Amino acid sequence: MSSAGTDAAADERYMRQALEHAARAEAEGEVPVGAVLVADDRVVAADWNRCIALSDPTAHAELLVLRAGGQALGNYRLPGATLYVTLEPCAMCAGAMVHARIARLVYGAADPKTGAAGSVFDLLRTSQLNHRVEVTGGVLDDACGAVLRDFFRARRARPAPG
Repeated sequence: MSSAGTDAAADERYMRQALEHAARAEAEGEVPVGAVLVADDRVVAADWNRCIALSDPTAHAELLVLRAGGQALGNYRLPGATLYVTLEPCAMCAGAMVHARIARLVYGAADPKTGAAGSVFDLLRTSQLNHRVEVTGGVLDDACGAVLRDFFRARRARPAPG
């Protein structure tokens, strides 16, 4: 299984797809994060945050695409795959990427509060774990960050219930 490669045009193309899924999350009232899993230069899974809809704190976009990708490819290991996500993954999602043995992570906006791909922790590249993931951050950073900033700005502007 080979990844989508590391060319900037492919990274932007797949990140735009992840942004489309983030928009679906926002339309459903979820934190707008979208993810796309690419293997052998084709999208094998795509999803968005659905924690509220599924009543599941682990229903982050990244975990949903890893699960769907494993099912689609018939293997819980995804060597050579690239995961595109609009927001830097948290520790839970980064740990799942290590276990899935993905080759590469491409993310849009950094997460200075919970990011585990270099901002707060660097779980994907630590030598203490048995697998390391190549990381490319900041792809379409402005667009990915704007979606999140606008979502939280609108949420804070709403009157408190009750």
